[in-house]
Amino acid sequence: MAILTLSGRVAIVTGAAQGIGFHTAKMMCREGMKVALIDSNTEKLGKATEQLTSITDSSCAAGAVAVPFTCDVSDDNAIEKTVNEIATHFGQIDVLVNSAGILSVERIPDIKRENWDHLLAVNLSGSFFMVQKALPYLKQSKHGRVINISSVASRKGGGTCSMTYNASKGGISAITRGLARQLAPFGITVNAVAPGIIDTPIQDAYTKETLRETTSQILLGRMGDSDDVAAGICYLVSEEAGYVTGVILDINGGFWIG
Repeated sequence: MAILTLSGRVAIVTGAAQGIGFHTAKMMCREGMKVALIDSNTEKLGKATEQLTSITDSSCAAGAVAVPFTCDVSDDNAIEKTVNEIATHFGQIDVLVNSAGILSVERIPDIKRENWDHLLAVNLSGSFFMVQKALPYLKQSKHGRVINISSVASRKGGGTCSMTYNASKGGISAITRGLARQLAPFGITVNAVAPGIIDTPIQDAYTKETLRETTSQILLGRMGDSDDVAAGICYLVSEEAGYVTGVILDINGGFWIG
């Protein structure tokens, strides 16, 4: 018997070609959800879809489907077009997980305006406009859920992350709370997860020495993995979390305790 009620719902997961987005989509498929995979990298997205299709044919609950949609979330027109295509394909949208994101480790003197604008366009603006364009469909759902990806950087002020990344994730936490207030009358819950140091390709921006030093500060003594975060996301998406909104769920192994 499934612990969480997820089966039959339609989810959009951005940044689904790898890392947290991919593992979230995989966990959702195992629970019988229909998942629209969004990523800007068509090649990686194709490989991710192949992997998910192979498990939907074998180890997933009935009804699981994974369908790819190439989209750059920094492009508002592309977002609108893609969301409408997804709604047409599946007939509904119940869940949006904004997992697309990029990392910068530039120091303050080295940050250029164009780099600042691009990172915010992907991490922060992309998440907001995904919500905006999906909102008409989420309002029609009886189980509307929005999950954003913040970061421990928004709690600690970052470490080796750039101020650009810190700003984007702090903004995610802020709009999560604001959206939770404004969308509650429609029965839509809005929450975020704030991962700590997670073993994903985004960590390639750091040196091995930096990662070792940072990991030594984690109380549980290890980096997290994508499934640690995906499990938290799937809880917030579930029927059982229907009374949870406006929450920033920390998943960091004790790297930060508020």
